[in-house]
Amino acid sequence: MLFSSIPFLYYFLPVVLILYFIAPKKLKNSVLLLTSLVFYGWGEPKYVVLMIASILIGYVSGLLIEAFSQKKLSKLFLWLSVGINIGFLAYFKYADFFIENFNTATGLSVPLLRIALPIGISFYTFQILSYTVDVYRKDVPAQKNLINLAAYVTMFPQLIAGPIVRYSHIAKELENRNINVENFAKGMRRFILGLGKKILIANTLGELCDIFKQSDDKSVLFYWLYAVAFMLHVYFDFSGYSDMAIGLGRIFGFNFWENFNYPFISKSATEFWRRWHMSLGTWFRDYVYIPMGGNRVSKPKWFFNIFVVWFLTGFWHGAAWTFIVWGLYFAIFLISEKLLYLKYLEKSKVLSRVYLLVVVGISFVIFNATDMKEAVSYIGGMFGVGGVPLVSTEFFYYLKSFGVTLCIGLIGCTPIVKKTVEKIKEKSIGGKIIAVIEPIFLIALLIVMTAYLVDGSFNPFLYFRF
Repeated sequence: MLFSSIPFLYYFLPVVLILYFIAPKKLKNSVLLLTSLVFYGWGEPKYVVLMIASILIGYVSGLLIEAFSQKKLSKLFLWLSVGINIGFLAYFKYADFFIENFNTATGLSVPLLRIALPIGISFYTFQILSYTVDVYRKDVPAQKNLINLAAYVTMFPQLIAGPIVRYSHIAKELENRNINVENFAKGMRRFILGLGKKILIANTLGELCDIFKQSDDKSVLFYWLYAVAFMLHVYFDFSGYSDMAIGLGRIFGFNFWENFNYPFISKSATEFWRRWHMSLGTWFRDYVYIPMGGNRVSKPKWFFNIFVVWFLTGFWHGAAWTFIVWGLYFAIFLISEKLLYLKYLEKSKVLSRVYLLVVVGISFVIFNATDMKEAVSYIGGMFGVGGVPLVSTEFFYYLKSFGVTLCIGLIGCTPIVKKTVEKIKEKSIGGKIIAVIEPIFLIALLIVMTAYLVDGSFNPFLYFRF
């Protein structure tokens, strides 16, 4: 079930809110758990069992790790939990990838398993892993209440596509949280704005990307238009979903961490990855990079650590070489910046941002390619390789057709609007005007988006495939 769908907005969510707010405090986690299982089972009924199995393994492992914390058995239980959950992820997400590459390397024809990818498995597996590791490290006590732990893992606002919410961040709120009108209002505001980013900007730019891929009239500028459109499409698609998840969490009394912080204003790839998909970046930092030694090792080992983290980051996104190359591509730039020119980028105001946008633009062309052959072809087209013309008729036509949305996207991916509204609010009369206009604007926005959904407009969600 998509957040940006009529069934979710006008059937599922209202029912959940009514049940949640009338339920006694002791039963609110139970309501969240049961409704989240319905939400997941709506599209993946058979894989609810897999998710419940993962939760039970995490729950029992946490108790055993804590019970034997003074003995070596605790490490054994940790590795059993990690191994089983990673095994689930590897089987369902990567089995066919491994078989395909085995067949290519050996010339054999081992049949593919054709396993459907359980939605959200990458996200909830990482949540369970972080929980058991944190219990092992004694950063958090093991959760004794199975319903509370299951509610944390299955919580539908962040279940399907993140952000990756760590147990340690909301452990206290699972026991006691503020559920009030102020949190409801702020959460609903955040949810509607995120929905707007998704439906009005991401979906529209997604259409442009699909049009480009089907076009026979490509040119250098059309390739670059596609690269910019896809960058913005991914950003508004995923950050919009994160906004909706954070908003829903706030409604239910949870404070999820931010997942994006205007990444396109960065001056380097290093800064970009401190601002983009922050829950994933910090997860790999805390559970892979630092345990491997981070940068407190010899230079060769440090380079190795970075390449391992970015190989895993790419591979986490999908079972394809394009994702792996995309991850290693960033590893090369991160190492190069740290060794050679990061200090120069940080001093620059214009060239650094041009550099960043080119680097990121090319990276997402790789990310969205069906295979490496297409990725190389598209990158070549961006630089006129193979006699690709500079301009084409379709470039001008689609630039004109999607120009307004592109401009809105380019402005919206910066803090300009937020800072402008904050400055207006600082003035007494400005704050009063915003207080009147904002709810009217949000209601109007919801009506417009509902019309889009009723019309059956283009409405995929990119990160469902991860």
